[in-house]
Amino acid sequence: MYTGIVQAVRPLADVTAYAGGKTFTVRFTDEQLEGLKLGASVNIEGVCLSVTGISGNNVTFDAMNATLERTNLGALEAGNDVNVERSAKMTDENGGHVIAGHIATTAALEEIRIADDGALIRFRVPEEWAKYIFPRGFLAVNGCSLTVAEVDDNLFTINLIPETLRQTTFCRYTAGDRLNIEVDHQTMVLVDVIERTVTRVLPGLVAKG
Repeated sequence: MYTGIVQAVRPLADVTAYAGGKTFTVRFTDEQLEGLKLGASVNIEGVCLSVTGISGNNVTFDAMNATLERTNLGALEAGNDVNVERSAKMTDENGGHVIAGHIATTAALEEIRIADDGALIRFRVPEEWAKYIFPRGFLAVNGCSLTVAEVDDNLFTINLIPETLRQTTFCRYTAGDRLNIEVDHQTMVLVDVIERTVTRVLPGLVAKG
């Protein structure tokens, strides 16, 4: 479990491809390494990955081809920065919302507008996922807990305060890039239950009419 509050932006020291996927080496700070063990779950750019190696401050993660295809990790290169969040403890304060690091889909970034007082990002998700996103609803974008400001069909707008820009990787993204999207799980369950209920009830009502 994660909170969607990015703890640090860290550089990718290396990206190595192998037959079934890629190995990502992220350079952690001393503070981030505290208590970190092999097999621990870490949120990297919104994706829950397991620690496969620790050598000094370099921490490695493996991502299979299926993960690379479903997320934007496949586009990352050595030297890029990534959002990092260690898994949350039950006693930790949750300043964002509960996220799992399981990416639902990727969104095409259509616009990012950066100003002194913050930024605006607009992105488009596939139609089948748009039904789970609502104005003022929670959304995890690249592992960052954010609130949706505007909705226009499957085009969504989010406003970022300067502190969010400083603490995340959004500044390096440009129009055309893909963003990792995790929809709120409770919202998804609620929408699916309502859809199934309406589908079962409506045919009965039509038949009675």
